[in-house]
Amino acid sequence: MNRGTVIGLGMALLCAVTSGAQVPTLQTLQTRAERSNFTETSRYDDVLAFLKVVDEASPLVHMTSFGYTFEGRSLPLAVVGELADARPETVRASGKLRVYIQANIHAGEVEGKEAALALVREIARGAHRDWLGSMVLLVNPIYNADGNERVTLTSRGFQHGPIGGQGTRPNAQGLNINRDNIKLDTPEARSMVRLLHDYDPHVMIDLHTTNGSRHAYHLTYETPNNPAVAAPIAAEGRAWMAAVRDAIKKRDGWDFHAYGNVSGQGADRVWRTVEDLPRYTHNYWGVRNRIGILSETYSYLTFRERVVTNQRFLDEILAYGHAHAARLREMTATADKAGLVGQRVSIRSQTARSPQPVEILMGEIEEDVNPYSGRIIHRRVDVRKPERMWEEATFESTESERVPRAYYVPAEEKLAVERLRAHGIVLERVDRATTIPLEEFRVTATDTTAKPFENHQERTVTGQYAPVEREITTSWHRVPMTQPLARLAFYLLEPRSNDGLLTWNVVDEAIKRGVYPILRTRE
Repeated sequence: MNRGTVIGLGMALLCAVTSGAQVPTLQTLQTRAERSNFTETSRYDDVLAFLKVVDEASPLVHMTSFGYTFEGRSLPLAVVGELADARPETVRASGKLRVYIQANIHAGEVEGKEAALALVREIARGAHRDWLGSMVLLVNPIYNADGNERVTLTSRGFQHGPIGGQGTRPNAQGLNINRDNIKLDTPEARSMVRLLHDYDPHVMIDLHTTNGSRHAYHLTYETPNNPAVAAPIAAEGRAWMAAVRDAIKKRDGWDFHAYGNVSGQGADRVWRTVEDLPRYTHNYWGVRNRIGILSETYSYLTFRERVVTNQRFLDEILAYGHAHAARLREMTATADKAGLVGQRVSIRSQTARSPQPVEILMGEIEEDVNPYSGRIIHRRVDVRKPERMWEEATFESTESERVPRAYYVPAEEKLAVERLRAHGIVLERVDRATTIPLEEFRVTATDTTAKPFENHQERTVTGQYAPVEREITTSWHRVPMTQPLARLAFYLLEPRSNDGLLTWNVVDEAIKRGVYPILRTRE
């Protein structure tokens, strides 16, 4: 266990003892949501105290931390499996399917946190023991821990509870962590990327709550849908979610569907998914050759219902993962080894519309009142109203580029070098000066008309590559495109990529001079 985590957990339990409360055992342990009859959600200290009890009671749970928040809170990680300890090398040496479960990236969307805690507890009590023969779970129940502590009764609009309040969407910097997976401006996102590098999970799950349409689905989901993602990874995500959807419908009678929100009127009515940009977790994980799963529990279910829905979602995901563990491990290993050099890979895309309108289940709500704030909140009514509308749930490439053998990054582009290393991209220092044939992207126009976003002015350039002979000295870095993260490196480094380093102003000074400073091999 991480020393800082031990101290924090100990203080939490000390407070419980000195206040006269009885320290729970594994059999009596409840989340704060359960203890409060689902009127409240767990605070940071509640999460740490809960996990400490489980850690000490069960040899299947090993507590550690994987990084820090902006305000310096240690981020807890429960490593669940038949293991000697929580060290990354121990987990990777197990040879089992590694599944990362992340909750509370938006700290007002709290049911995933409670469901993740309950999952760890139930496994410690002996449930799902068969899963541990094929899997190790890496459970991060409180990713946006700073935002979690900023509890108000009004931070989530019409969401139905918890009526005792919940945290905020951004972190303590005022940034949305689920838009930070490329630019890495938050310590939370940097901590998560380090976790991916250290533990190398094969599957990642990110638990959210909806903000949008009044539909009839208990939960909507998304998997990597950027056209740059390896086709087998994208296909497996869709098949996995279809299996989960069908299992939930058969057992529980609930409807799940691919994520979307409704826009337009009449014949132009559309059910449209979220952007396919890698700044979002599930797509970032996809361009890392991993299966990313995003869930959006319906906001107008009661808090208790949302927690139960998340628990069932996790159960079915993990049951599928257990049944197909060997194939899933092999799939990600194959994607890591696949040669990309010379292939064309998408860098820009647009939504693809269904050939015909499809049936979407719309719903209804009734108004409740939060008795403590007096504000109107909405509660789901068990009504399903099928409507035919267009569906835009996938993306098609509008622009692609050839993957070179290598990119060359000059030493003066220190920010680019740092970002690449933070993502885990392999950079090789050039060992001797040499003149080689390369390609340089010549900028003909730059567009910064997008509204400022997340403390950045997103940038798009147009131009074309031109052949150059350039001396590459020992101050340059070579980025080989034969590495496991070549797909991510390509998306970060191509100047026309819709979510790369150039987008987020990493190379702005050079762009102002009309040249993209990162070169690539010609062949």
